[in-house]
Amino acid sequence: MLSLSHQVFLEVATHLSFSKAAKALYISQPAISRHIKVLEEQYHFALFERNGNHIKLTATGQKIFAYLQEAREIERKIDYEVSISRNQLDAEGSLKLGASTTVALYIIPKILSEFHKALPQINIQLVNRNTENITNALHDKLIDVAIVEVESKLNTLQYEYFTTDKVIAVCAATSPIAARGILSLPDLLTIPLALRENGSGTLSALSSELKRHSISIAQLNTRVRLGGTEALKNFILEDLSLGFLPQRAVLKELDRGELVEVQVENLQIIREFFFITRKGDNFSLNKNFIRFAKNGLS
Repeated sequence: MLSLSHQVFLEVATHLSFSKAAKALYISQPAISRHIKVLEEQYHFALFERNGNHIKLTATGQKIFAYLQEAREIERKIDYEVSISRNQLDAEGSLKLGASTTVALYIIPKILSEFHKALPQINIQLVNRNTENITNALHDKLIDVAIVEVESKLNTLQYEYFTTDKVIAVCAATSPIAARGILSLPDLLTIPLALRENGSGTLSALSSELKRHSISIAQLNTRVRLGGTEALKNFILEDLSLGFLPQRAVLKELDRGELVEVQVENLQIIREFFFITRKGDNFSLNKNFIRFAKNGLS
């Protein structure tokens, strides 16, 4: 089992901040400094270079950090495997998930609740970011499983299909666009639009579909860019612009008549969500969760 000093080092090295590590571990900053000093004396090397308020890992610190990350993962896997050997229902461990906005807000919450009921001693952490940031977090080993939309697959990762989602054009019921009927693709070049930020899976799906019709995002009459599905939806509810949002995100607003779906001729935006794990990482908790989630959605 990793010592407390090693756990402290991992937090400081992850955040590159003594104060953030102190908050994460609920201990004082002087205590953090003492633990780092203990390790530096143990290894006879400085682990961090200090430059004013900023720190960075030394070459030795980087090597130790890499090994300790592996050790922490091994320890976590051992704890889980031993616990399920005793009793499947008493499984203990932690599962770190990362999901793009649509999945995190509208698809996975019910599944997580059911999974927690089935295995209450599994600590679940869910990170909600856009697709690009979640994929980077998986590469950096900050999460175990990513659940995001996928356009192209990387050979360093393994993919398992989860579900399909539709992106639709919507506007406020009070917007003049609502009364226009079916829009043509050229109409999108003049109608005021509100879109998601770069790195968003929703924007990427829209961009891919428009490219099939030789239209780029840059050609659109984009007035506003907003980070997050809820922020974009709430803006469209108050504005006259047209926006593209996941269908799951606007079902209630469509049902209440607050938003109106606008048909765009020859435009159909369908995207697929996948579970993504690092190739070679066969942690059985990851597999068990993926199987549970797929069964829960069917």
